Amino acid sequence: MSKASKRKGESERALPARWSVPVKLADVPETGLHRELDADVATRAAIAQSAGLAALPRLQASFDLTRRAGNGLHVVGRVLATVSQVCVVTLDPVENQIEEAVDLVFIPGGSAAGGPTVSSRNEELGLDEEAPEPLINETVDLGGIATEFLMLGIDPYPRKPEALFEAPAREEERGHPFAALAALQHGRGNRDE
Repeated sequence: MSKASKRKGESERALPARWSVPVKLADVPETGLHRELDADVATRAAIAQSAGLAALPRLQASFDLTRRAGNGLHVVGRVLATVSQVCVVTLDPVENQIEEAVDLVFIPGGSAAGGPTVSSRNEELGLDEEAPEPLINETVDLGGIATEFLMLGIDPYPRKPEALFEAPAREEERGHPFAALAALQHGRGNRDE
């Protein structure tokens, strides 16, 4: 499953608290724009709570924005985070590092009648498979992107490195609820011989 498919699946579910850092297309010079983001304590606490994390001690992002043909925007960067979760085996605290690469193209949202289709826009922008994201009100929200990619990087089943899950020991066949039936069937097989 591609990252875009995962992102679309995530967006169908309730998104966590928003970290909003909007950047207007007009604010991105022809030479590009670099942004370093570091979420504050309140933002990290809100995202941690809505994402079901024990804590979110670090959430940072680094983005390079460049203009694309036709008022588009290319956003490349990475999201770095430290997440505190609960081990699914031992229920002890466990801390994981997340690093997610970001490479997205945004084009103006909504298409006018007779406007280019997504596939023709993909060819024009030199994209292979991934459909571009809509650029709403000529703005991209870097905090929202960072939050989405953080969610993609969270391990849904975190566990401590030394934690091993051991399945419960099987009961003896005699203790099985159908042991008597199995014994009868086994006994009948012996009589037929």
